[in-house]
Amino acid sequence: MTPRPPLHGLMAEFTGPNELISAVRKAREAGYTDLDAYSPYPIEEVSEQLEGHASRVPLITLIGGIIGGICGFGLQYWVSVIAYPVNIGGRPFNSWPAYIPITFETTVLFAGLSAVMGMLALNGLPMPYHPVFNVSRFARASQDRFFLCIEATDPKFDREDTYRFLERLVPRSVSEVDH
Repeated sequence: MTPRPPLHGLMAEFTGPNELISAVRKAREAGYTDLDAYSPYPIEEVSEQLEGHASRVPLITLIGGIIGGICGFGLQYWVSVIAYPVNIGGRPFNSWPAYIPITFETTVLFAGLSAVMGMLALNGLPMPYHPVFNVSRFARASQDRFFLCIEATDPKFDREDTYRFLERLVPRSVSEVDH
């Protein structure tokens, strides 16, 4: 078990989205990989720069949908054929065309629930505490400021070098983010 670094990272504050986009791009070009950006609204260019891998939510949704379809069909089969077989109008016990609407609905239900649960789990939510809230100026992130945080877990992170790198990006301020 590796000890947690005493510092979560270094955070630079910017006044506009273009400065943040440029800062994220330069941080990626400099070799930083473990970083995060915060803004009052979504910025597509920042999201594209920060994504290091493809999302696993579509696969989780597909698996959830398949499981939902199997459960919906299986429940109807079990009730109609095994648990309570009733011959209605000479119809076979396994009258699968009648099962299609419920199978479809359970597929959609399970896929939707697994997408939400997968997204929450992959994002680490709910997260009632995050170290960036220790920076007093971070309260402006939901109003009119843009922040870039290079985390101490980054392989290239060095407190002094990273601080100088962030200063070269001409931010409004650079803050240390304590755990």
